Amino acid sequence: MGISLIVPVVNEEKTLPQFLHHVRAVVPACEIVVVDGGSDDGSFEIARELADKAIQSSKGRGAQMNAGARLAGGDVFWFVHVDSIVAGSSVRAIEQALANPKIVGGCFRLRIDSPRWIYRVRDAIGNGLVALRGVPLGDRGFFCRRDAFVSINGYPEIPLLEDAEFYLKLKKCGLVRQLHETIRTSARRYEALGPWATVCFYGFIMTLYVLWIPRPLLEKIVRWYVVRASDRPSA
Repeated sequence: MGISLIVPVVNEEKTLPQFLHHVRAVVPACEIVVVDGGSDDGSFEIARELADKAIQSSKGRGAQMNAGARLAGGDVFWFVHVDSIVAGSSVRAIEQALANPKIVGGCFRLRIDSPRWIYRVRDAIGNGLVALRGVPLGDRGFFCRRDAFVSINGYPEIPLLEDAEFYLKLKKCGLVRQLHETIRTSARRYEALGPWATVCFYGFIMTLYVLWIPRPLLEKIVRWYVVRASDRPSA
């Protein structure tokens, strides 16, 4: 079972080398595909040097991950963000899950990589909601079979919640599973905007999403929050 690890990036020259060395060391059997969404720094040159395959595409995670999937050679696609930390047991966990032919994909449990206790609350609530409601976000290292990805036409190319929409589409294709293994992700976005407010805000957005509030309205709310939060000191 060949696994292609697909990584969307934009202006990540500071974090990309460390990430690529990390995944090469801990999951060496994976094909590493980096998709650059129009960086104006050295991200694409780094990707061409350190990844197995690198490509440029239009900006937007949905478009970038679709471009990566078209380039990838694996039977399984594994979508990982550049600020994530994966465990060496991750590949085996994916293979064990997909040994069941009824399972078409899934995700990992998420742990924010910070000792602050607010993130433990966020981790517990987020992991619990995935188990109960099956609506995760993309920091969780989504994975799926190639044929399942093709059958649902990949990621929706939308500005917000493309990961949740993708997972819901995947669930209609077959069984999905949240693995017991954990993927860690950087707290940098939360810290930049203020961890308390950001944890609460995105919990609020996910609640509205589950209640079928129109996505264009959610996009406006998120844009307003990011601009407002960026103008104040982080907590």
